[in-house]
Amino acid sequence: MPWRLIVSIVIFAVFLAFITLNLDNRCDVNLGFAKFSNVPVFITIFSSFVLGLLCALPIAYRLKGLRNGPIKTKNPETQAGHGSPSGGSNETD
Repeated sequence: MPWRLIVSIVIFAVFLAFITLNLDNRCDVNLGFAKFSNVPVFITIFSSFVLGLLCALPIAYRLKGLRNGPIKTKNPETQAGHGSPSGGSNETD
């Protein structure tokens, strides 16, 4: 069963029902420099959700980078000598 498709359809149906139930509900939106009258409530809620997603994206990418940590590179000099930069043994003859 394609569960992702079923979940997507259910979410879309709930979203569509929310829009149709709130078509008559209207509000005024004041942005400080502009005022919009008789804006449907679902547009206000949807635009707030989208703006929240856009604000969260940089934070999510920054946290993902911190979680993965920096890329570790191996030094070929220390790898050949098992810890000594000269590559030779530490024993004296």
